[in-house]
Amino acid sequence: MNPSLLAGLVGAALVGLGLYGLIAHPHPLRKLLAFNLVGSGVFLVFGVVARRGAAAGYAFDPVPQAMVITGIVVAFAASALAVALILRLAVAGGDVSLDPQASGRRDDGEAE
Repeated sequence: MNPSLLAGLVGAALVGLGLYGLIAHPHPLRKLLAFNLVGSGVFLVFGVVARRGAAAGYAFDPVPQAMVITGIVVAFAASALAVALILRLAVAGGDVSLDPQASGRRDDGEAE
């Protein structure tokens, strides 16, 4: 098993775990972590694809590297914004669960 194949499989596994986390967990912080896992997997797979193209003898192209670096910066900024919104949700509502049954509240916002 060569390193490119291993990195591609790890990237695919990260995307799969992240998608599972997005679907299975109602807690916003866990969804944010799962979203970051998906992003990391995509960046890894994209980097492997760009590296395999360079290893195959194609001309060096800095665009994939620039896109991955830009994506990392954008993902960091989006994560910071999401953490700020989760903190705001915790302060405003006292509970950060997105599942109305788990928080003991009805959909109209009143306590049961």
